Amino acid sequence: MSARPRLSQAAVEDRRQDVLRYVAERGEIRIDALAAHFGLSLMTMHRDLDDLAGRGLLRKERGRAVAFPALTMETATRFRVDANREVKEALCAAAAERVRPGSTVLIDDSTTLYPLADALAGVEGMRVVTNSVGLAQRLSSAGAADVTLLGGQYRGDFHSCTGPEVTRALSRIRADLALMSATAVHDGRLYHPLPEFVEVKEAMLAAAASSLLLADHTKFGRTATYCYGDAAAYEAVLTDTGTDAAETAAVRELGVPVTAVPVRL
Repeated sequence: MSARPRLSQAAVEDRRQDVLRYVAERGEIRIDALAAHFGLSLMTMHRDLDDLAGRGLLRKERGRAVAFPALTMETATRFRVDANREVKEALCAAAAERVRPGSTVLIDDSTTLYPLADALAGVEGMRVVTNSVGLAQRLSSAGAADVTLLGGQYRGDFHSCTGPEVTRALSRIRADLALMSATAVHDGRLYHPLPEFVEVKEAMLAAAASSLLLADHTKFGRTATYCYGDAAAYEAVLTDTGTDAAETAAVRELGVPVTAVPVRL
């Protein structure tokens, strides 16, 4: 009997994200049942769960895998950073083509925008202003020469800063372009579960001459507690081909062009 081929690290991470989503949908589940569902040995299942628990993505309790509360999972960076990586990379590559050399760019704290660090590496003379500690670190590692991190109240779950210090700093900036995302988009309206992040997004929109919204298909058809306007505030919306047609039609009815970016899987 031949041994199964060894999976790449990327394939293992994809499987672990599938496990995380499955646990999140159920709240909790026995580890042996989870292993049976995914066709894995109990040893491999424990290894996957140990990795996810070590990253603070779920808990292991007496033979069970237990999810964190839904609001935490929808918003905290550690849950979102590895989700839909290929889609995020495609959206960011498309957005980077619209950034001109020498421009000042505002980028918010969404993990959708993390791949911009590599996508923008070759843009000469660009200045980036962001409230995202994670993105600032990635930009620095990618060799971006001019990065300004907006300081304020540090939010550990989101690895970013909010508060009046951030919004005051943005009121003194005039940027060429804002690249932003949204937690939820429904019928062209934009939503976020936390008001302090809404304030930062609104301040970035006010500080930029133009703006692009990057949102993959999982963001559409959903709502959250706080609505902060609609897609008409943006010059264009970039999404992927998996987004529901009715949702993209609602955005276009606001007079906003929508680009469906193809994704290589």
